[in-house]
Amino acid sequence: MSQQQPEPGTGGSSIKEALASWSDIARLLRGGDQGALVPVVIPRDSRGLKWTILVWLALYLLLTALVLAVVGGSILSWAAIPAFVLALGALMLGLLWWWRSAIVEIEQGTVGVLTKYGAVAGQLDPGRHYLWHPWSRVDFVVDISTEIPYTAPVLACPTHENVPLKSIEFFLKFRITDAVAFVRSIGASNFDLVLSNAVQDAIRQRSRQVLTESAYDLRGSDVADMQELLNRQLSRYGVRIMGCNIPDVQLPSQYQQHLATRERVAKELVAYEQEWELTRKRRIDTLLMDIERSKKTRDAKIVEVNAALNKARKDVAQMLEEQETEAQRVRFEIETRGRSDLVAAENEGKAQRRLATSYRDNRAVLQYELARRRLDVGATLAEHAPQPVVVRTDGQGGDSSALSTLLLARMLPELGSAQQGGHGRSGGNDTRRPVGA
Repeated sequence: MSQQQPEPGTGGSSIKEALASWSDIARLLRGGDQGALVPVVIPRDSRGLKWTILVWLALYLLLTALVLAVVGGSILSWAAIPAFVLALGALMLGLLWWWRSAIVEIEQGTVGVLTKYGAVAGQLDPGRHYLWHPWSRVDFVVDISTEIPYTAPVLACPTHENVPLKSIEFFLKFRITDAVAFVRSIGASNFDLVLSNAVQDAIRQRSRQVLTESAYDLRGSDVADMQELLNRQLSRYGVRIMGCNIPDVQLPSQYQQHLATRERVAKELVAYEQEWELTRKRRIDTLLMDIERSKKTRDAKIVEVNAALNKARKDVAQMLEEQETEAQRVRFEIETRGRSDLVAAENEGKAQRRLATSYRDNRAVLQYELARRRLDVGATLAEHAPQPVVVRTDGQGGDSSALSTLLLARMLPELGSAQQGGHGRSGGNDTRRPVGA
């Protein structure tokens, strides 16, 4: 929430209380009333005790229904039912009216000063509250969160030389810290007078301390001591000054003319100093340009020398690189030739070793072939060698039966024919096979 600040030059601010309904409280606290600051609003309380009429009517109808039901006859007892229903309806409406009138809503950033029988009973925080007591009411709604701007122009303030200044405009921001103390001790309208007088006293004390020629120094000067003085004076009212300054100071007309002359002379002096400074700066710039030109020439020559030096270094480096390349080439050729001879020698040695290995392997193969051929010849000879047949007829052997004699008789002719056939194939060699008796 913010208060409207009066425009400069239209006079000082004014603070007052306002009487309004609950729906207009927020508008007055935010925007003020006809250019005046409204930190406190007195709400119109329309609660009253009108709801008790319905309660008394309900009690009357209830008693009537009871009387008709008890004393009346059969005809009047039927009339007690509508009276009882009307009594309940009136009682419900009365209680609803009482509940609705007990609701009080305090806006955020404000507090409500609660009174009972006209005495301050405490304060209500922002939010919804229920005032069930018929004689409890909110007499004041106080803005305690907004820093309210206040402008107080002070006229005819004498300086240290007793020269009355035309006006000094003083601006401050204050905030109500204790709503109960504020409304109970001073109120908004009286606070306007107290604050205006306190500001005028503080401004006059400050203006007495300055010289007339330095009166304009009051604009934006440090006024912490004035703020502390005002806080000491207004703390008992539950108000705290949050900040203050002096935005404008106006001198008397005649003194303003003198100051205008002094300012004109001072401006001419400043203009002459600026002209001289400009001339001096031009001369300095010319000298600096000559120095820079000489530096550029020197730098150009240095660049040329460095270029020649770099070229010579480059040629020497190139020559050294060529010699190093030639030396590496010769070394590579010698190493290549040596490697080739070494490889040729290794290859020749390998060939000799392989030849010896081949000779050794061939000798073993020849020996193997010779041995194999010997075995073949031995096998062939073994096939054509005579086969002895031993026939024992001495009766001492273990097999002297008739069956063995019969088999031997059969085999002898076959063996004889086989020997004759073998002799014919072997070129007529007469080989006798011994037959053991």
